[in-house]
Amino acid sequence: MTDSHGIVVGYDGSDFSMQALEWAMDEAELRKLPLTVAHAWRWPYGEADEEAKGHLRKAAEHVLYHGGECARSCSTITDVAVDLHEGAAAERLVELSAHAPLIVLGSRGMGALARTVVGSVAGYVAAHARCPVIVVRGPGPIPVPRHRGAVVMGMTGHTPDAAIEFAFAEAEIRRLPLVAVHAGHLQPMAWSAPMPLVPDTRAITTAAEDDMLERLQPWQAKHPTVPVRTYFVAASPREALLDLSKEAALMVVGGARGRGRLGSVTASTLQHASCAVAVVPVLKENPPQAEAPLSASHTSEC
Repeated sequence: MTDSHGIVVGYDGSDFSMQALEWAMDEAELRKLPLTVAHAWRWPYGEADEEAKGHLRKAAEHVLYHGGECARSCSTITDVAVDLHEGAAAERLVELSAHAPLIVLGSRGMGALARTVVGSVAGYVAAHARCPVIVVRGPGPIPVPRHRGAVVMGMTGHTPDAAIEFAFAEAEIRRLPLVAVHAGHLQPMAWSAPMPLVPDTRAITTAAEDDMLERLQPWQAKHPTVPVRTYFVAASPREALLDLSKEAALMVVGGARGRGRLGSVTASTLQHASCAVAVVPVLKENPPQAEAPLSASHTSEC
Protein backbone atom coordinates (compact mmCIF):
# COMPACT_ATOMS: atom_id res chain seq x y z
CA MET A 1 0.00 0.00 0.00
CA THR A 2 1.21 3.50 -0.82
CA ASP A 3 0.08 6.98 0.04
CA SER A 4 -2.13 6.92 -3.07
CA HIS A 5 -4.49 4.61 -1.16
CA GLY A 6 -5.29 7.55 1.10
CA ILE A 7 -7.29 7.43 4.32
CA VAL A 8 -7.62 4.01 5.97
CA VAL A 9 -10.68 3.16 8.07
CA GLY A 10 -11.14 0.06 10.20
CA TYR A 11 -14.59 -1.41 9.58
CA ASP A 12 -16.36 -4.41 11.14
CA GLY A 13 -20.02 -3.56 10.58
CA SER A 14 -20.66 -2.29 14.12
CA ASP A 15 -22.29 1.06 14.89
CA PHE A 16 -18.91 2.26 16.13
CA SER A 17 -17.21 1.40 12.84
CA MET A 18 -20.02 3.11 10.92
CA GLN A 19 -19.25 6.26 12.89
CA ALA A 20 -15.61 5.85 11.91
CA LEU A 21 -16.56 5.29 8.27
CA GLU A 22 -18.57 8.52 8.19
CA TRP A 23 -15.63 10.44 9.66
CA ALA A 24 -13.19 8.80 7.24
CA MET A 25 -15.39 9.70 4.27
CA ASP A 26 -15.34 13.32 5.40
CA GLU A 27 -11.55 13.20 5.69
CA ALA A 28 -11.15 11.70 2.22
CA GLU A 29 -13.52 14.23 0.64
CA LEU A 30 -12.00 17.23 2.42
CA ARG A 31 -8.42 16.14 1.69
CA LYS A 32 -9.30 14.94 -1.84
CA LEU A 33 -7.74 11.56 -1.16
CA PRO A 34 -8.79 7.96 -1.87
CA LEU A 35 -10.29 5.81 0.88
CA THR A 36 -9.40 2.27 1.91
CA VAL A 37 -11.91 0.30 3.98
CA ALA A 38 -10.07 -2.38 5.96
CA HIS A 39 -11.49 -5.47 7.67
CA ALA A 40 -9.74 -8.41 9.32
CA TRP A 41 -10.99 -11.87 10.23
CA ARG A 42 -9.58 -15.04 11.74
CA TRP A 43 -10.87 -18.45 12.79
CA PRO A 44 -11.20 -18.34 16.59
CA TYR A 45 -11.77 -22.02 17.37
CA GLY A 46 -8.42 -23.74 16.84
CA GLU A 47 -7.98 -26.26 14.02
CA ALA A 48 -10.62 -26.32 11.31
CA ASP A 49 -11.05 -27.58 7.76
CA GLU A 50 -10.89 -25.15 4.87
CA GLU A 51 -14.62 -25.43 4.19
CA ALA A 52 -15.50 -24.17 7.67
CA LYS A 53 -13.00 -21.35 7.44
CA GLY A 54 -14.32 -20.54 3.98
CA HIS A 55 -17.75 -19.77 5.41
CA LEU A 56 -16.23 -17.32 7.88
CA ARG A 57 -14.21 -15.72 5.13
CA LYS A 58 -17.36 -15.27 3.06
CA ALA A 59 -19.02 -13.54 6.00
CA ALA A 60 -15.99 -11.24 6.33
CA GLU A 61 -16.14 -10.48 2.61
CA HIS A 62 -19.82 -9.56 3.00
CA VAL A 63 -19.04 -7.16 5.88
CA LEU A 64 -16.26 -5.52 3.87
CA TYR A 65 -18.43 -5.30 0.75
CA HIS A 66 -21.07 -3.48 2.77
CA GLY A 67 -18.53 -0.97 4.07
CA GLY A 68 -17.09 -0.33 0.63
CA GLU A 69 -20.52 0.11 -0.94
CA CYS A 70 -21.58 2.52 1.80
CA ALA A 71 -18.52 4.65 1.07
CA ARG A 72 -19.15 4.62 -2.68
CA SER A 73 -22.86 5.38 -2.48
CA CYS A 74 -22.82 7.92 0.37
CA SER A 75 -19.88 10.10 -0.66
CA THR A 76 -18.28 11.79 -3.64
CA ILE A 77 -15.09 9.74 -3.29
CA THR A 78 -14.18 8.28 -6.67
CA ASP A 79 -11.48 5.89 -5.45
CA VAL A 80 -12.66 3.49 -2.73
CA ALA A 81 -10.58 0.36 -2.15
CA VAL A 82 -11.08 -2.53 0.26
CA ASP A 83 -8.49 -4.49 2.24
CA LEU A 84 -9.40 -7.94 3.63
CA HIS A 85 -6.88 -9.50 5.99
CA GLU A 86 -6.78 -12.90 7.67
CA GLY A 87 -5.27 -12.26 11.08
CA ALA A 88 -5.27 -9.66 13.83
CA ALA A 89 -7.06 -6.42 12.93
CA ALA A 90 -4.82 -4.26 15.13
CA GLU A 91 -1.61 -5.59 13.60
CA ARG A 92 -2.91 -5.13 10.06
CA LEU A 93 -3.94 -1.53 10.72
CA VAL A 94 -0.53 -0.75 12.21
CA GLU A 95 1.05 -2.29 9.10
CA LEU A 96 -1.12 -0.12 6.84
CA SER A 97 -0.27 2.96 8.90
CA ALA A 98 3.31 2.90 7.62
CA HIS A 99 2.07 4.13 4.23
CA ALA A 100 -1.11 6.03 5.11
CA PRO A 101 -1.65 9.69 6.06
CA LEU A 102 -4.38 8.80 8.57
CA ILE A 103 -6.11 5.84 10.24
CA VAL A 104 -9.71 6.25 11.46
CA LEU A 105 -11.29 3.86 13.96
CA GLY A 106 -14.40 3.55 16.06
CA SER A 107 -13.96 3.62 19.82
CA ARG A 108 -15.03 -0.02 20.03
CA GLY A 109 -15.67 -2.92 17.71
CA MET A 110 -18.18 -5.74 17.80
CA GLY A 111 -15.95 -7.82 20.04
CA ALA A 112 -15.34 -5.19 22.73
CA LEU A 113 -16.85 -5.69 26.16
CA ALA A 114 -19.65 -3.29 27.02
CA ARG A 115 -17.67 -1.92 29.94
CA THR A 116 -14.68 -1.14 27.75
CA VAL A 117 -14.58 2.55 26.85
CA VAL A 118 -11.96 2.10 24.13
CA GLY A 119 -11.57 -1.31 22.54
CA SER A 120 -8.28 -3.17 22.40
CA VAL A 121 -7.88 -2.58 18.65
CA ALA A 122 -8.29 1.20 18.93
CA GLY A 123 -5.95 1.40 21.92
CA TYR A 124 -3.27 -0.75 20.29
CA VAL A 125 -3.36 1.09 16.97
CA ALA A 126 -3.27 4.50 18.65
CA ALA A 127 -0.16 3.44 20.58
CA HIS A 128 1.72 1.75 17.70
CA ALA A 129 0.66 3.42 14.42
CA ARG A 130 3.16 5.27 12.26
CA CYS A 131 0.63 7.93 11.22
CA PRO A 132 -2.03 9.92 13.09
CA VAL A 133 -4.98 7.90 14.35
CA ILE A 134 -8.45 9.37 14.91
CA VAL A 135 -10.65 7.43 17.32
CA VAL A 136 -14.25 8.50 16.77
CA ARG A 137 -16.22 8.59 20.00
CA GLY A 138 -19.90 7.78 20.33
CA PRO A 139 -22.23 6.12 22.82
CA GLY A 140 -23.66 3.62 20.37
CA PRO A 141 -26.30 3.93 17.64
CA ILE A 142 -25.46 6.20 14.74
CA PRO A 143 -25.46 8.95 13.77
CA VAL A 144 -23.21 10.75 16.24
CA PRO A 145 -24.30 14.39 16.79
CA ARG A 146 -22.01 16.62 14.75
CA HIS A 147 -20.27 19.28 16.82
CA ARG A 148 -19.22 22.55 15.26
CA GLY A 149 -16.92 23.26 18.17
CA ALA A 150 -13.22 23.94 17.87
CA VAL A 151 -10.30 21.66 17.22
CA VAL A 152 -8.65 21.50 20.65
CA MET A 153 -4.94 20.72 21.05
CA GLY A 154 -3.25 19.85 24.32
CA MET A 155 0.06 21.72 24.31
CA THR A 156 3.28 21.81 26.33
CA GLY A 157 6.85 22.90 25.72
CA HIS A 158 7.58 19.51 24.14
CA THR A 159 4.52 19.19 21.90
CA PRO A 160 5.85 17.72 18.62
CA ASP A 161 5.67 19.75 15.43
CA ALA A 162 3.67 16.93 13.80
CA ALA A 163 0.83 17.35 16.30
CA ILE A 164 0.70 21.11 15.77
CA GLU A 165 0.68 20.73 11.99
CA PHE A 166 -2.05 18.09 12.16
CA ALA A 167 -4.23 20.26 14.41
CA PHE A 168 -3.90 23.30 12.12
CA ALA A 169 -4.59 21.20 9.02
CA GLU A 170 -7.75 19.69 10.52
CA ALA A 171 -9.00 23.08 11.65
CA GLU A 172 -8.36 24.50 8.18
CA ILE A 173 -10.09 21.80 6.15
CA ARG A 174 -13.06 21.74 8.55
CA ARG A 175 -13.20 25.56 8.78
CA LEU A 176 -13.08 25.47 12.56
CA PRO A 177 -11.14 27.53 15.11
CA LEU A 178 -8.16 26.03 16.87
CA VAL A 179 -7.83 26.19 20.65
CA ALA A 180 -4.39 25.43 22.08
CA VAL A 181 -4.64 24.62 25.78
CA HIS A 182 -1.84 24.33 28.31
CA ALA A 183 -2.74 23.08 31.77
CA GLY A 184 -0.66 22.95 34.90
CA HIS A 185 -0.62 23.76 38.58
CA LEU A 186 0.80 27.07 39.74
CA GLN A 187 3.80 26.85 42.03
CA PRO A 188 5.24 29.45 44.42
CA MET A 189 8.84 29.22 43.13
CA ALA A 190 10.34 30.17 39.78
CA TRP A 191 13.56 28.63 38.52
CA SER A 192 15.73 30.38 41.12
CA ALA A 193 14.00 33.44 42.57
CA PRO A 194 11.28 33.13 45.20
CA MET A 195 7.80 34.25 44.24
CA PRO A 196 5.05 35.67 46.44
CA LEU A 197 3.10 33.11 48.44
CA VAL A 198 0.06 34.11 46.35
CA PRO A 199 1.18 33.95 42.69
CA ASP A 200 0.07 36.62 40.24
CA THR A 201 -2.33 34.35 38.36
CA ARG A 202 -3.11 36.86 35.64
CA ALA A 203 0.56 37.50 34.88
CA ILE A 204 1.32 33.77 34.79
CA THR A 205 -1.64 33.09 32.52
CA THR A 206 -0.69 35.91 30.14
CA ALA A 207 2.93 34.75 29.98
CA ALA A 208 1.93 31.16 29.23
CA GLU A 209 -0.52 32.17 26.53
CA ASP A 210 2.05 34.49 24.94
CA ASP A 211 4.56 31.63 24.92
CA MET A 212 2.04 29.42 23.13
CA LEU A 213 1.29 32.10 20.54
CA GLU A 214 4.99 32.49 19.83
CA ARG A 215 5.40 28.73 19.38
CA LEU A 216 2.37 28.56 17.08
CA GLN A 217 3.36 31.55 14.94
CA PRO A 218 5.01 29.57 12.08
CA TRP A 219 1.89 27.42 11.66
CA GLN A 220 -0.42 30.40 11.97
CA ALA A 221 1.50 31.99 9.08
CA LYS A 222 1.11 28.78 7.06
CA HIS A 223 -2.63 28.52 7.84
CA PRO A 224 -3.73 32.19 8.05
CA THR A 225 -7.45 31.42 7.76
CA VAL A 226 -7.51 29.41 11.01
CA PRO A 227 -8.66 31.45 14.03
CA VAL A 228 -6.38 30.57 16.96
CA ARG A 229 -6.97 30.97 20.67
CA THR A 230 -4.46 30.06 23.37
CA TYR A 231 -5.76 29.05 26.74
CA PHE A 232 -3.91 28.40 30.01
CA VAL A 233 -5.81 26.75 32.85
CA ALA A 234 -4.53 26.15 36.35
CA ALA A 235 -5.74 22.56 36.59
CA SER A 236 -4.56 19.07 35.82
CA PRO A 237 -4.15 18.43 32.07
CA ARG A 238 -6.52 15.47 32.30
CA GLU A 239 -9.30 17.54 33.85
CA ALA A 240 -8.78 20.47 31.48
CA LEU A 241 -8.81 18.39 28.28
CA LEU A 242 -11.78 16.26 29.29
CA ASP A 243 -13.76 19.38 30.18
CA LEU A 244 -12.95 21.07 26.85
CA SER A 245 -13.79 17.88 24.95
CA LYS A 246 -17.47 18.31 25.85
CA GLU A 247 -17.84 21.10 23.28
CA ALA A 248 -15.00 20.22 20.89
CA ALA A 249 -15.19 18.72 17.41
CA LEU A 250 -11.80 17.02 17.74
CA MET A 251 -9.13 16.71 20.42
CA VAL A 252 -5.50 16.45 19.25
CA VAL A 253 -2.88 14.92 21.55
CA GLY A 254 0.66 13.60 21.18
CA GLY A 255 1.19 9.88 20.77
CA ALA A 256 3.61 7.29 22.10
CA ARG A 257 7.11 8.46 23.00
CA GLY A 258 8.27 4.88 23.42
CA ARG A 259 7.12 1.97 21.32
CA GLY A 260 3.57 1.21 22.37
CA ARG A 261 3.50 3.42 25.47
CA LEU A 262 1.06 6.31 25.56
CA GLY A 263 1.48 9.03 28.16
CA SER A 264 -1.00 9.06 31.02
CA VAL A 265 -2.79 12.20 29.81
CA THR A 266 -3.07 10.88 26.24
CA ALA A 267 -4.35 7.52 27.45
CA SER A 268 -6.91 9.16 29.72
CA THR A 269 -8.11 11.46 26.93
CA LEU A 270 -8.44 8.52 24.57
CA GLN A 271 -10.51 6.65 27.14
CA HIS A 272 -12.79 9.38 28.44
CA ALA A 273 -13.04 12.34 26.01
CA SER A 274 -16.50 13.31 24.81
CA CYS A 275 -15.36 14.01 21.23
CA ALA A 276 -13.21 12.31 18.61
CA VAL A 277 -9.54 12.08 19.59
CA ALA A 278 -6.56 12.32 17.22
CA VAL A 279 -3.36 10.71 18.49
CA VAL A 280 -0.32 11.98 16.54
CA PRO A 281 2.74 9.75 16.94
CA VAL A 282 6.21 10.97 17.87
CA LEU A 283 8.41 9.22 15.33
CA LYS A 284 12.06 8.41 15.97
CA GLU A 285 13.18 10.33 12.93
CA ASN A 286 11.37 13.43 14.26
CA PRO A 287 12.09 13.45 18.02
CA PRO A 288 10.22 15.83 20.30
CA GLN A 289 11.85 18.88 21.81
CA ALA A 290 13.47 18.55 25.19
CA GLU A 291 10.87 18.78 27.91
CA ALA A 292 10.47 22.31 29.22
CA PRO A 293 7.56 24.26 30.67
CA LEU A 294 6.06 27.02 28.58
CA SER A 295 6.44 29.38 31.49
CA ALA A 296 8.92 29.21 34.36
CA SER A 297 6.25 30.03 36.92
CA HIS A 298 4.00 27.02 36.58
CA THR A 299 4.37 23.29 36.14
CA SER A 300 3.90 21.61 32.77
CA GLU A 301 2.05 18.33 32.77
CA CYS A 302 0.08 17.70 29.61
